[in-house]
Amino acid sequence: MHDIRAIRENPAAFDAALARRGDAPASAEVLKLDEARRGKIAAAEAAQAEQNKASKLVGAAKAKGDETEFERLRALVGEKKTEVAAMQAAAKELDAQLTDMLARIPNSPAEDVPQGTDEADNVEVKKWGHIPSFDFTPVEHFEIKGVASSMDFETAAKTSGARFVMLKGAVARIHRALAQFMLDTHVDQNGLTEVNTPVLVKDEAMYGTDKLPKFGEDSYQTTNGWWLVPTSEVPLTYTAADDVLDEGDLPKRYTAHTLCFRSEAGSAGRDTSGMLRQHQFEKVEMVSVTHPDESDAEQKRMLGCAEGILEALGIPYRTVILCTGDMGFGARRTFDIEAWVPGQNTYREISSVSTTGDFQARRMNARFKPRDGGKPQFVHTLNGSGLAVGRCLIAVLENGQQADGSVILPEALGQYLGGKTRLTTEGALA
Repeated sequence: MHDIRAIRENPAAFDAALARRGDAPASAEVLKLDEARRGKIAAAEAAQAEQNKASKLVGAAKAKGDETEFERLRALVGEKKTEVAAMQAAAKELDAQLTDMLARIPNSPAEDVPQGTDEADNVEVKKWGHIPSFDFTPVEHFEIKGVASSMDFETAAKTSGARFVMLKGAVARIHRALAQFMLDTHVDQNGLTEVNTPVLVKDEAMYGTDKLPKFGEDSYQTTNGWWLVPTSEVPLTYTAADDVLDEGDLPKRYTAHTLCFRSEAGSAGRDTSGMLRQHQFEKVEMVSVTHPDESDAEQKRMLGCAEGILEALGIPYRTVILCTGDMGFGARRTFDIEAWVPGQNTYREISSVSTTGDFQARRMNARFKPRDGGKPQFVHTLNGSGLAVGRCLIAVLENGQQADGSVILPEALGQYLGGKTRLTTEGALA
């Protein structure tokens, strides 16, 4: 959510930020509605003052026995009361319209975000690892001999429809091991607090984390009004809603492993093979609630946490900073980590690490109390995948595939797989 005072003070800067995203100017429309709202508020206050003044005179007229003046003043009080109620209702309606308008305007990009229109304009900032060399043509994850029988799309389609998968046997165990490895790393090495969150949340939580009102079609809603979380960013971030935290308690750093649900609206025809793009998937999420002065450093720290998972697994990756035209709605700056997938001979996104500044905090009224006792300020919130478990499974399987259809697994997973380091061509751990 944008600060209306900042828009009033510098509408040109607000429009310039929107232009960087490729959006049309909005300050004139916002300020017109804001002016009308403020006008109604001022008129209501003026009418309230007149009502209060007349109310005081009613008693005096009654005491003097001036019935004519008494009746006139009493009628005036009634008129002003009705007038005040009407103006307050109008102001409330205009305020709701303004809030809705601001809630649909994307965050302003940070100054160091590169200008661009789509993913082709993203800028690579890091590359790690060596692209594996095969003496055979590598295949995609679902085509690997040792994987195929344990990655069941047909049964999942029978029970749930397209874009679902049932993982079985050793592949299911590897998937589980990856999530456990990520959680343990973030808790034991990166200092995050593990949280087991609900995956059903209220409107307020989706709104506060900028998923509503604009992107409701991207998520699933139950018949009684709950939303299935797109990621645990929603419940983790919303823990700070309506709080005034002590500055000394910042930063708050959380991680959670949850099921995630996305309708994939608008993605028809994209990544229909395999499990790259599913309606239901699992992620280990990272969320930080920080002091504004520390949020840029916190984003770099979180990025390092996500990159460290891939490095421990030996998965080649590259990190890019997203351009203005490719960033998400609520992001101020986003880094994507893309893992190498030999079956497609390319890098594919496996994590996004974003800072939203105070954009989400304003929506959910999350603040902190400065040590010096000054006025409470809005916190900054950040989120990042640490990592997408299914996509990480794809990267592990494809990078470790062998000519005979077996898979060499990362050593880091050994402790979670009973010391086993290989997926055989029969789909068993060995």
